[in-house]
Formats: sequence, structure tokens, C-alpha cells
Amino acid sequence: MYVIVHPTFNREETIVKYSKTEIVKDVHTIKHDIARERLLELGLSGVEIVSTSDIPSGTGLSSSSAYAVGLVHALSAFQGKLYSQEKIAEKACELEIERVGSHIGKQDQYGTAIGGLKFIRFLPNGRVAVERLALSSEVLKALDDNLLLFYTGITHNAGEILKEQASNVENDDSKFRNLVSMTHFARDMRDSLLEGRLSDFGHILHESWLLKRQLSNKISNPFIEEQYSKALEAGAIGGKLLGAGGGGFMLFYCPNEKQKDLRAALSEMTELPFNIEYSGSKIIYVGDKTWD
Repeated sequence: MYVIVHPTFNREETIVKYSKTEIVKDVHTIKHDIARERLLELGLSGVEIVSTSDIPSGTGLSSSSAYAVGLVHALSAFQGKLYSQEKIAEKACELEIERVGSHIGKQDQYGTAIGGLKFIRFLPNGRVAVERLALSSEVLKALDDNLLLFYTGITHNAGEILKEQASNVENDDSKFRNLVSMTHFARDMRDSLLEGRLSDFGHILHESWLLKRQLSNKISNPFIEEQYSKALEAGAIGGKLLGAGGGGFMLFYCPNEKQKDLRAALSEMTELPFNIEYSGSKIIYVGDKTWD
């Protein structure tokens, strides 16, 4: 996700460009809720905000939170303020959850703001603890090589799915126990990586998906179940649907020697090549603001 901020030529106008272009004289009338609320919070107008993304929205890869993180970071730098990645994530959470009112958690903001592989704990007092995993170069390369990502072609509304999931967990003890078990799996997954047990990582991914799909009937569907079964038969050790569910991208852990079979089995979906990213949110260019 790339976010660009620049003063508008006509300082009476504020421009927001995403899949649409909004040109307004009153920030309150901006329809893009994340951009509107951040500008109102900062008391800022007379700027042009342009965003572009490598992936479509509604696909489970945190595009809205990546936008919030990028916007917080870019507007802060535009105003001459520098924040740590943790602080950027915190401000992005406040923006999306408190000001916009999205029914989401905090994992996407911290996941996109802070680079590398990390174990994240969400504490009862509302704070977030981020543990960066110090893995050997061999383990990192093997993990990078054995993770594959496929697009289902289906988009979803994450907020609606998460809202129903939260209601189910609150009112159904078995679903609450599933959620608790998933937190234990997260710890087991961290340990498997630190100890270089990558096959165990794949198996834990599978067991976690079996629990996740039970939290709401909107998380999976017959097409997703069919593709997942094909993947396991082709040699994948485990996988999951990323994000809230309902569509988007499926991630699989598959040994290199089985990947040709996996790609053939999942030919109905589009593969998205990727690598683990380590830098997190960063400012890549600062120009000279000639209008002030």
C-alpha cells in the first residue's frame, strides 16, 4: 500500500484519490471514512491524498488497515512529526476502531506497521505487546520458500463477518473455547518457528483453520472447502483462509517437492507470489513543500 500526501494547488480544496476521486471544500463531506476522520482529527485540509495498492480491497490482506497505517505515517511526516512503528500502529487502531467505528481487531494495524515475523499479544488493559521473532536465515528461507498464496476471486466485508463472529463467541461457550485454543496454537506456532520445526508449523496452521471456520458460518463456503481439500491431497501440510474469512486469499504451507502438484490442483485460483517483508511502514520520499 502506497500513500502520497501533497499540498493541493488550490488550497481551498482537499482531494482524496483511491478507487474514486473526491474533490471537496469541506473535509466533513469526504466519503472515504478513514481519510476523513484522520484529516478532521488533525484539523488538516488543503492536501491531496493519493493511494495505490498491490491487491484489491476486501481480500483478507489488511488493505484497509495498511491504508490507515500509511495515512497516519504519511500525514505525520507531512506535518514534520516522526513516530515509532508501534506508535503508528496504535494511532491507526484509534483511527479505525474508535473514530471510524470499524468492527475489527488490532492485529492488522500492528501486522502492517511493524515489519518481519512477530508474535503479538493483546493485553486485558488494551495495550499490545509485540515480540519480533529472531529466526535463523535457514528457517526464514525455508519458510519463505514453502508458503504459497492463492486468490479465491471472492471479496468480503470483514466488519460484518467479525461482528457475527464476536456475537457467536460471546453467546456460545464452544466457540469461545475454540478461540482460546487458537491462542494456544499461536504460541505453539511461534515455538515451532523458533525451534525450526517447519512441518509442525504447517500442521498447526491446519488445526487452527479447522477451529477458525467453526466460529461463524460466513467464514468458509463450499468452494473454499473444495479448494482446501484439493490442496491437502496435493501435498500441502496445512493452510488457512486469511483475514476474517468468506473469500480473499488462502495461504498454504507446502514442501517444495509438492508445490508443482499443489499449483496444478489449485488451477481455478490465481497464485500471488510474495516474500516475507521486514521493514514495515516507512517513509520512502520526502519532497520540498513549497506551499505553507
